[in-house]
Amino acid sequence: MHAPRPASAALLITAIVLFALNLRGPIVAVTPVLDVVGADLRASAATVALLVSLPVLCFGVLSPPASWLLARAGLRRGVLIGLGVLLAGTVLRSADGLVAALAGTLLIGGAITVGNVAVPVVIGRDLPERANGVLAMYTSSLNVGSMITLSFTAPIASVVDWRLALLTWCVLVLVSAAVWWWAMRNRPDLPPAPATDTGGDEWWRRPLVWALSVAFAGQAFAYYGITGWLPLILRDLAGLGAEASGVASSPFQIAAIAGAFGVPLLLRRGSAAVAVGCVVAAWVVLVAGLLFAPGGWAVWCAVGGVAQGGGLTLIFALVVRGARDETENRRMSATVQGVGYTIAAAGPTVLGAVHDRTAGWTVPLLVALGSIAVLAMAGTAAALGVRAPAR
Repeated sequence: MHAPRPASAALLITAIVLFALNLRGPIVAVTPVLDVVGADLRASAATVALLVSLPVLCFGVLSPPASWLLARAGLRRGVLIGLGVLLAGTVLRSADGLVAALAGTLLIGGAITVGNVAVPVVIGRDLPERANGVLAMYTSSLNVGSMITLSFTAPIASVVDWRLALLTWCVLVLVSAAVWWWAMRNRPDLPPAPATDTGGDEWWRRPLVWALSVAFAGQAFAYYGITGWLPLILRDLAGLGAEASGVASSPFQIAAIAGAFGVPLLLRRGSAAVAVGCVVAAWVVLVAGLLFAPGGWAVWCAVGGVAQGGGLTLIFALVVRGARDETENRRMSATVQGVGYTIAAAGPTVLGAVHDRTAGWTVPLLVALGSIAVLAMAGTAAALGVRAPAR
């Protein structure tokens, strides 16, 4: 397949970046107003946390249906269908009642799962010569989208209400859909080519596969659990106002870019085990800082952001290193994400339930620290189980 012309490539990259803004932002948009939403819907903290955790569960269990949709509808139409469902889910989430909010959240999760599956396929098919750079931009845009919605949802809600504040982000969906259609309009709307499975079935018995799955579960549980409650943690522990706490939690998202680009440098200069240690240490700094010196929240959130961005990059780097061929790479990636995201979906709900029981944030943060300990042990085992690439 011929590489697209520069102008066409630039438009497609723009479409991917705009699309990525919608692949995490709608989930975390609700976190600065979770307490208001809970009071309005008369729901407990554990229940309202489902507005954050249900989409993550979708990531774990709906990847096969998302792949099926893309295989039959093609990449152009499949993504547009996903954006349409995302728009519908965002509107439904802001409708009246807890049931509508949860149903809309499920639609949001399913729609974003389509994007998770589609974007790497588009990059590999249409931008192969630019794949590394575009993947870095894509990953960064996920966090930028989260930062935007975290920063502005609470201020908008203070002027209108939480329902209209969440509906505001429909603008990003509509812009993304328009640019995606324009960028893809002259490209063949072919489904992704089916993979040819030539390897055996023994891959799933490898300890490395399950060490990485457990490590990713620990990483993702901490990320989604803390992301879901960070604005309220900053409000209660650091004394920030409701509007300021949403903005203040944005360094946790934006600093992930430094982690995403920093971990590959660590892997080139040192062992994978050292990289695991650095990521774990940064996670511990976040938790310890919030518990013992919440006044330094800006530093702790930035360090935690480096941890969460670096941890995600690290896990997938170890998958690539550990896979023995392309087929095993794909299978390992699917297994690690499926297991990790399914477990991570419980993070916001578990931390919310513990907060309800203890009326504080000390024990919930210790629970998050426990998941980081799981990342440390399983991640180190995985790092020691893979060989460094030849120099």
